[in-house]
Amino acid sequence: MTIAVIDYGMGNLHSVAKALEHVGDERVTITRDARAIKGATRVVLPGQGAIRDCMGELERTQLKGLVNELLTDADKPLLGICVGQQMLMSHSEENGGVHCLDYLPGKVKRFDDTMTDNEGHRLKVPHMGWNRVDQHHMHPLWEGIATGERFYFVHSYFVSAENDAHVFGTTRYGHHQAHIATGRDAVFAVQFHPEKSAGVGLKLLENFVHWAP
Repeated sequence: MTIAVIDYGMGNLHSVAKALEHVGDERVTITRDARAIKGATRVVLPGQGAIRDCMGELERTQLKGLVNELLTDADKPLLGICVGQQMLMSHSEENGGVHCLDYLPGKVKRFDDTMTDNEGHRLKVPHMGWNRVDQHHMHPLWEGIATGERFYFVHSYFVSAENDAHVFGTTRYGHHQAHIATGRDAVFAVQFHPEKSAGVGLKLLENFVHWAP
């Protein structure tokens, strides 16, 4: 039983792997070997930085086709993290516009630089720090986690999914309602960093380790 963290050169790979090792007894491997990824029990798609670079590295390492194949496997759980969530959408506004994997219909949008809080103070972009996550639909990965718990974020862009059935969690930053947990079938993806979100983040990873779609 193996969890494969896909190594295409982008993402907080070792922190994610260490957190997964902490919550489960499956072997965790960081790899870009197609056979190892295909043979894994479950897969993590990380991402960090600009989405143009992430999509470019996925192409350069010849892993884009494999990831598309994994997304259609209803028996293999896949967890997307941070830009790994954004990459599942149709299109991103970042870098002048980038076509993504188009697994979930929707766009990735930038937070408005002129946003203010309730007291009129300018909100910073990127959105960095702890924020409340409201569970929009029930999902096995929310088991044992109360709605409204706080998770750790670092992002300037956020997902806006077209289909409400694909939205499992939201957070509000300024006037934006960001879809920060999305998915369908055996795929679940989050904008926040579970590996940096203390106990609630580890609980979500533990749920992923035991998830049987």
